[in-house]
Amino acid sequence: MTKALSFNMRLLAHHELQGFGGIGEGMALQQTRDGRRILWLAHEAAPKNFTGVDVSDPRAPRVIVQTDLPHAKMRSNSLDVTGDVMAVAYQTSQVGLKPAGFDLFNIKDPEKPTLISHFDCSGPHSRGVHQVWFVDGEFVHMSSGAPDFQPRHPEDDQIYRIVDVRNPAKPVDAGRWWMPGTREGDSVPAPARLDPRIGTGYRVHNTNVFPARPDRAYIGYIDGGAFILDISDKARPKVLGAWNHSPPFNGFTHTVLPLFSRNLLVVSDECVRDDGIDWPRLVWMVDGRDERNPVPISTFPTAPVDAFIKRGGRFGAHNLHENQPVPTSFRSDTIIIGTFFNAGVRVYDTANPFQPQEIAYYVPEAPKLARSGAIQLNDVYVDEKRIVYTVDRHAGGLYILELTV
Repeated sequence: MTKALSFNMRLLAHHELQGFGGIGEGMALQQTRDGRRILWLAHEAAPKNFTGVDVSDPRAPRVIVQTDLPHAKMRSNSLDVTGDVMAVAYQTSQVGLKPAGFDLFNIKDPEKPTLISHFDCSGPHSRGVHQVWFVDGEFVHMSSGAPDFQPRHPEDDQIYRIVDVRNPAKPVDAGRWWMPGTREGDSVPAPARLDPRIGTGYRVHNTNVFPARPDRAYIGYIDGGAFILDISDKARPKVLGAWNHSPPFNGFTHTVLPLFSRNLLVVSDECVRDDGIDWPRLVWMVDGRDERNPVPISTFPTAPVDAFIKRGGRFGAHNLHENQPVPTSFRSDTIIIGTFFNAGVRVYDTANPFQPQEIAYYVPEAPKLARSGAIQLNDVYVDEKRIVYTVDRHAGGLYILELTV
């Protein structure tokens, strides 16, 4: 079994989540009206849907609720919380199945989440919702299929959709956008496919919209690269700028995180192949002063490649802490935290954007039931007290850490 590695980070607690320790990329921290702090986690795969963990004492986390999915051919994977309302994504393993969309839950009583409404995204070419972004209590921004959207290629089935949830009992479709050429019937040609050994499709992943710039959406479009959209008219999003490193790189742009005070963008890839097949998957620093022409200026330093590329499972970039604009979230335009699968969770100082510096990391030992023989840290959330919460994709559950730098 691989041993834990640490630098300027200390483990406070580890919880295997009652034997269901495979967590997706949905993490949100609720401050309840009675003063508790509840960490909500979306599961990577069936049978579990979401879990609520009381982390009021980060050294003694306690599961307070754990829910089941309706069937095994679906997953939640993503969730977000605003106040006492939680949005949970539902994605099916094949097109045409239900439920495929998202649910809104009332979590005022965290031990007893109650369904408010379901927004249906199912259809003959849809697997539902992969990711949700819900930070303002008004709109859900998401990567999703739609009943009336037919992709030219089955891997291109997730588009950017905006749903108005100001009346949470009756969500309403507010807008959508997709990369031209990916829909059947588009007037422009389909984009050229990447090498099938590494390419995974032209579809939306993360859909970040911040109250600081409510007229902008920052979209990771997987093999389509990074897009900046003008969504001042939500019914008609327009492209302002785009950047794509692939080809010659290996595709899968995952997250576009704006650093507003510095006119910079942090762009993360996602590794999706084991044993280095799709290496390199990186985190990029991009100059965003001119939205029409984003320019890459550096990449973040990687963990030692020789030590990790054959360590087991995936090795490379994935999720970032996204500076969620909520009271329980750490926010910084300089310190960036991300997960790197078998290379753990890693922290960077970007004061010099041309030369980001690694300042901390934690790599847990391999979980007992690790199918790859190594940790696969999948997502990370950092609270306003700089407590770091990170999760394993397959079995390890929740790790709670503190920065000591």
